[in-house]
Order: sequence, then C-alpha cells, then structure tokens
Amino acid sequence: MSKLTIALDIMGGDHGPPVILSAAVKAIELHSDVHFLLCGDQAVISPAIQNLTASQRSRVTVSHCDQVVEMGEAPTSALRHKKRSSMRRVIEYVQSNEADACVSAGNTGALLTLSFYLLKTLSGIDRPALISMMPTASHHNVFLLDLGANVNCTPEILFQYGVMGSVLAQEAAGIPSPRVALLNVGEEDIKGNAYVKLADQLFKDAPGINYIGYVEGDDIFTDKADVVVTDGFTGNVALKSSEGLAKLVINEVKRQSQKNFYTRLMAKIAFPLLKSIYNSVNPDQYNGASLIGLRGIVIKSHGNASKDAFYYAIVQAMKEAKMRVPDKIKTKIETVLLEQL
Repeated sequence: MSKLTIALDIMGGDHGPPVILSAAVKAIELHSDVHFLLCGDQAVISPAIQNLTASQRSRVTVSHCDQVVEMGEAPTSALRHKKRSSMRRVIEYVQSNEADACVSAGNTGALLTLSFYLLKTLSGIDRPALISMMPTASHHNVFLLDLGANVNCTPEILFQYGVMGSVLAQEAAGIPSPRVALLNVGEEDIKGNAYVKLADQLFKDAPGINYIGYVEGDDIFTDKADVVVTDGFTGNVALKSSEGLAKLVINEVKRQSQKNFYTRLMAKIAFPLLKSIYNSVNPDQYNGASLIGLRGIVIKSHGNASKDAFYYAIVQAMKEAKMRVPDKIKTKIETVLLEQL
C-alpha cells in the first residue's frame, strides 16, 4: 500500500480542532505516504493548514460538515439526527473505501453505534471490541480488550475477542503465536463467574488459539500474556485505573524533584533515567484504541488527548491500514470456526 488515506473527525474530543489539527500537521510532516480527509467546520480547518507547504497542502482534503456529535449526546440521537456530522462523515469515507481508516476522539457510544450501523461486523463476529496496547515490565506490549464497547459479554463474544486480539498481536507486534488469557479474579479453575468459565472452555477447545488460561489484574503488566480478554466494564476500569496510576507516579516524581535545592540537583543528575521511565509509562504513546471486528478500521482516541496522544492514534490507524487488519481477522475467524466443526 503506497498511499494511505486517513479520515479525521476534527470536531470530536474535549479539546476540539486545535489539538487534532496540530496532530494532523505533525503526521504530515513526519509521514510522506499519508493523505488526510479533514472532516469538520471548514472555517476552523482552513486557517490551521494555511502554513503548510504546497506539497503538504496537496495531501489534505477538507470535507465541510455542519453538524457535531456532542460528547454527552445519546448514541441514538447521533444516529438519527446527525447525518451531516463530522463523526459520521469519517465513517462513511471508510464505508465507501475512500479512506483506509478513520480516527475520532468524540463520543465513544456514538462512534460505536455509527460504526456498527454503517460498517457492520465481519462474518462470525457478533460485536466489535475496543482494543489497545499497554506496557509491561519486560517492555513488551500487551493487548487488552474490551475497553468499553460492550459491558455485558457472552462467552461466545469473549472467545471472538480472543481470536481478534490474537490476530492484532500477531500482525502489529510480530508475535508468531500470541499468548491469549482470560482476565479473572483468580487463576484457579474454580474461580470466576459462569460466563468466564464457559469462555474458558471455548478457548480450550479451539486448537488455533494459543490459550494459556486465566490471569489476574496484576498480571496484565507482567508480560504473562500477549492478549488479555475481558468484558468492556472490567476492561475500561482496568484501563482508566492504570492510566490514573501512571499519571500519579509521573506527577509525584515531578513534585518530589522540585521540593528543594538538593532534590532539584538530584533530578537533574537523574534526568536521563527519569525521562526513560516517563517515556515507558506515559499513557499518550498508547492512545488509539481500535474498534476491532468491523468491516473497516475505526480508531478511537481519548477525548482529552493532547496533540502527541492524538498523533499516536493516527499512527495506529496507519499501521492497521497497512496490515489490512479486518482481512486478517476475517481469515482467522473462518479458520477457527472450521477447526471447531
């Protein structure tokens, strides 16, 4: 794939166009193979891209949208009444194959509903899931899903999540046989609710998946598994808790290092080490959750994403487009289902 076209919802998110447009400009400057469809208010977009060179400007197309899906808007309202919104437009570009992927920092429920309605799920997939990478102690990334798309999941849906997560780990991280685990309150077979136990059996009966059993919450960060599967309620709590802890650690290190002359001196001496630690746990670099399982690539950015964080979401969209993730998942699902017959 020599050229990538990414549709961006410029109007979504807590910080809106300034952050998203800055991230787009950064991506244009760093990646020569990407073209952007900027969807939103043309009067807001045009001034932000006027300083681009002629060559860079040729890689941007502005798609004016006169409606915005608000952050607190009900998904059904967005579906019925916001047919000219920037969020819907980016998904329509993916649906029509005019864009290889789309990115939005807008209302998660609305993005899920619109994507599900317009793109549909792949054959063999009941519900899409939000999946993202998280750091581990050994500096390998672990893929965690679902992060909030579906708070209630049947055993079959949890199994489908494991198959999809395995494909993404294999393609994105180059892991030949990703270790897939179920998140549970204990590693023993007697632990967990009925849905988790039934999903456990589905994984055990599937020869095409490298299933290693149950893991607990603290195992997410120990490199025990490459893919950790759970429902959207638990996954979202785990994600937000880990991000909050990472921010607490970062802010506490900053606060302690500025207490007095001696701590400032020690911080200056240890700056390379502190910078390395900051880079490894900074949540910004893990921004960009894929709405996996759809017949197209949709990336959800955090609503409060900074310019750098949204840039990483764009990079994730580019990566998945190059890998043709939906096609790989479709093939894997068909293979696993055949093996179970």
